[in-house]
Formats: sequence, structure tokens, C-alpha cells
Amino acid sequence: MIEFDIYRLELDAMKDPLSLLKESLHIGPLHDEISELEARAQEPDFWENVENAQKVQTRIRQLQKRVERFHDLEKEQENLLLLCELGNEEDDAEILAEVQQGVIRFRHDFENMRLETLLTGEYDKNNAILTLHAGAGGTEAQDWVSMLYRMYNRWAEAHEFEVKELDFLDGDEAGIKSVSIMISGDNAYGFLRSEIGVHRLVRISPFDSSGRRHTSFASCEVIPELDDSINIVIRMEDLRIDTYRASGKGGQHINKTDSAVRLTHIPTGCVTSCQSERSQVQNKETAMNMMKAKLFALAQAAHMEKIEDLKGNQMEIAWGSQIRSYVFCPYTMVKDHRTGYEVVDVDSVMDGELDGFINAFLSGMVIEK
Repeated sequence: MIEFDIYRLELDAMKDPLSLLKESLHIGPLHDEISELEARAQEPDFWENVENAQKVQTRIRQLQKRVERFHDLEKEQENLLLLCELGNEEDDAEILAEVQQGVIRFRHDFENMRLETLLTGEYDKNNAILTLHAGAGGTEAQDWVSMLYRMYNRWAEAHEFEVKELDFLDGDEAGIKSVSIMISGDNAYGFLRSEIGVHRLVRISPFDSSGRRHTSFASCEVIPELDDSINIVIRMEDLRIDTYRASGKGGQHINKTDSAVRLTHIPTGCVTSCQSERSQVQNKETAMNMMKAKLFALAQAAHMEKIEDLKGNQMEIAWGSQIRSYVFCPYTMVKDHRTGYEVVDVDSVMDGELDGFINAFLSGMVIEK
């Protein structure tokens, strides 16, 4: 069959791009780093510093995963080439269908790995702290936050990232007023920084008995989790610390004690909160780390060297400031207003299929450079 020859030529042509991808991903040096870290993990005193040991183990797993993904891509190309030869000899339509599906999967996996080479920002490799806030639209906007919350959880699950809920504030009647989550995994921040901004929903509201079309807004804030190498000094006199009883999902400690903590940085108006831990001390520590990351991101964006030089600059969660629109009626479409990328299958996007939007954003950033 001529189709097998077409696929074989395409796969053969991918040998040089695969070689360049291997070099761009630094697969050789990663092997060396894995060996060094594994040797360190075998040292007798390795577990004396438990926190550092856990970081090393996490780094090993992240590097191994990246290397394995590339080698799996190489094997996939080799297997598909063998299938092309076999299918051509047997003139087998079933093998052709398998090759077609395999090539589509190979293209997708190759493009995703290629885009990882674009993540060259200083903090792109870090975990991400993602926060959603309901904007204009009342109950409808709070329901919109719950839909986005599910969407980002589904995206993280598909990429085998770990999600930990840090703070959760229920809506008045339905949905969520605000929620913060930690998304942990290699390059989590690099991918998710494309989501920063206001997200707009257009649909027939299930909360409107007249069946009218409503427009709602929610903001998405993404900051990188910072490690101990970044020294951020926050003056305690600039902080207001509030404690309250946790709400929403949780264990038996929920609503039992004032374990939740909210921090407000008075000069900027930045707010962080955490209720994920049983201990008020642990929640305060997590909220403080979130505050440091948030202020650091603000300082970077404003090119400020000192935190105290920052002034409040809150995102307006309303019409005219959206980065992406999700339209459910009178037609279906999701469009990113920065890149022009759009899809008509809104349900798949709400199920976490965001890679097209993320890829378009990253590719557009490189083109602009």
C-alpha cells in the first residue's frame, strides 16, 4: 500500500529532528546528573538531612521521567517504521489503522517535547501555585470558577502532575469564590504561566429561570514556588495576619479550630491564605511562602529591587481584560485573544485539553523574541 510508504518517509524524515531534540533536551547531561544524584543517595549520611534527601529523590524522579519520555519517543519511531515494513509486506489494512493512530500520537508527543525546549525561563521548571478568583457575575461567576478548577485539575492529571489544595472558599449559593492549588511537576510553572489573566464565560445560565445568556469572568493567577535559594524579606509590620475556621472540603479538623491563616501585605494589598494543613503554624508557613512568591513575581514584573517599593496593582476581573473566551452559545468556541488560537470543541477544553493553547502561547513568545 502506498500509504505505508508515505508514513515511512515521514518517520524517516524525523531522525534529524529527533537528534536535535535530544541535544536541546540535554539528554546526555541528564543521564550524568541522574548517576551523580543516585550515587549521592547511596552515601551513608544521605538521610541525615531528610528535607534535602527528599528534594534529591524528587529531582531524580523528574529527570528519569524526562529521559524515559524521550527514549519512549525514539522507540515509538522505530516501532512504527517496523510496522510500516510489516504492513507493506502483508498488505494489511488493520496494521495501516494502527500505524495511522501511532503516527498521530508520535506527532503529538514530539511537539509536546519540542515545546519543553522553549521553557528557558529562570523559574519555568518550578512547581506552580495557581489561584482562581470569581469576578463579575455573582453566582454564575462562582460556578465558572468551579468549572475552571475542574479543568486545571484534569489537565494536571493528564500530565501526571500532583495537585494539592491550599485554600478553598465556597460560593454563596453554588460554585467557588476562590481557590488556590499547588501543581507539582517538572516545568509546571513554565506551562501554566500561559494561563495568567482573566477567563470569560458565555453561556445560558442554569441559575436564570428565564434562560438568558450570561457573561461571567474569573481570574487565574499563577506564580512559581520558590526554593530556599531566593531570599525574600518581608517586614512583619507590613503584614496583617488573620486566622479563621477552614471551610469546604477537608477532614475532621475542618470547622473545628481557627487553623486557617490569611496574610495581607498592606503596601500592595496582596493576599494569600492556606487551610490545607491541620496546624495553624503549618498553614501560616505555607501562606508566607505563597506571599513571598507572589511579591517576588510582582517585583520581577515591575523591575523592582525592593519589596517595599511595590504598590498595589490588582487585576481587573471584568469585560475588556480577558485573555480567553469560552463560548457555549449560540455556538461553541474557545478562543485565546493573545494568540488567535481557537477550537470549537469546548467540552474537550473543559476536560483539560489545554495543550493547544499553551503551545500556541509558548510558540508565539519565541516568535516575538
